[in-house]
Amino acid sequence: MFFTLRTAFDRALTAFVILLLTSLAVIVLMGVVYRKLGIPMVWYDEVASIALAWLTYYGAALAALKRAHIGFPGLVNAMPPALRVAAVLFAEAVVITFFAVLAWYGYQVLVILEGDAMVSLPWVPTRFTQSVIPIGAVLFILAQLLSLPELLAQARGAGVIDAERMEMEKELQKAEKDLQKAMQK
Repeated sequence: MFFTLRTAFDRALTAFVILLLTSLAVIVLMGVVYRKLGIPMVWYDEVASIALAWLTYYGAALAALKRAHIGFPGLVNAMPPALRVAAVLFAEAVVITFFAVLAWYGYQVLVILEGDAMVSLPWVPTRFTQSVIPIGAVLFILAQLLSLPELLAQARGAGVIDAERMEMEKELQKAEKDLQKAMQK
């Protein structure tokens, strides 16, 4: 059940981040083309900056789920297993507290922005564009919690796995297989 929930969250978040990235690329490309044609779009700059902010928040939650944020696995791994678990739990508590505060104040910003609208698209409420702050913070907390059991298992075992190192090792293994195939030909 837990693994299914994490997988569903991962897939949904990945799909949304891909949608945001594609949308941002299309918006920027349209902005450049229309500007070169001499008919610039008035909404381009504002919408592109909002799309970038959304991509940042949702992408950060996806990175948190994959444990791909900046961390100190070497420092944690240098500790005995009992201290590793305590260090991981302390770090998680700090991160979750920070994002809980961010979610709370992000919501407060939405209350303040009631009635405001975008400058270039007055029919779009500013509350909608800024909703990414509390939503992104809650998604980040959820991602941290969904990836916590795996992190705790690593801390209790051989040590915390560095996401970047794991990705590099995977690519090196793939390159070695490709090299072996090429040498056999």
